[in-house]
Amino acid sequence: MLQVIRAQLMSRPFLWLLFFCNLLGTIYGFYWYRYQIEDTAWYWNFFVPDSPTSSGLFTLVILLWLIRKSSPFLEMLSMVTNIKYGIWACGVIFTYGIADGGIEAQNWMLVLSHGAMAVEVILYNFAYKFDWRLLWIGAVWLLFNDFVDYVYGIHPYLQDERFYSDVQFWTPMLSILTLLLVALLRPKARTN
Repeated sequence: MLQVIRAQLMSRPFLWLLFFCNLLGTIYGFYWYRYQIEDTAWYWNFFVPDSPTSSGLFTLVILLWLIRKSSPFLEMLSMVTNIKYGIWACGVIFTYGIADGGIEAQNWMLVLSHGAMAVEVILYNFAYKFDWRLLWIGAVWLLFNDFVDYVYGIHPYLQDERFYSDVQFWTPMLSILTLLLVALLRPKARTN
């Protein structure tokens, strides 16, 4: 049964569907961040759109699979960033939603799309070629991004400042937990 599911996940029609869904989500994500990108100094702009950059990385991974190639480096970055930012967005939305007594419809769309980011990269764990030794690059990427976000104020806009200190504390913790999870999911060495 597991082999049937994996074969379906790697089938070309399903990969093309996933590619276009992620491509559209990535484009919309950059559109979503347009005002924050405009309000941010140009040299920090790369650090603003965390989620669309993450989904864009997975889109590239899918495209490589479609042309029968792979990039362990892109697979690793895609996995750690999609897990981290997918969970981060859901956590922040739920935090405000619980405090406010409900979650708006637009935020449910964000929960579903960001939750899907984390789930899809975990579903494809079987197809990745990278081993845990590449994770040091992911650690630098995530933790430097956290540093820039909360030292220079480049983090995604929050609804308000009520939970800023909580988000500031839990964001690097989530980076570390993400790296540990991926280290547990990846084999110590790959032969293929």
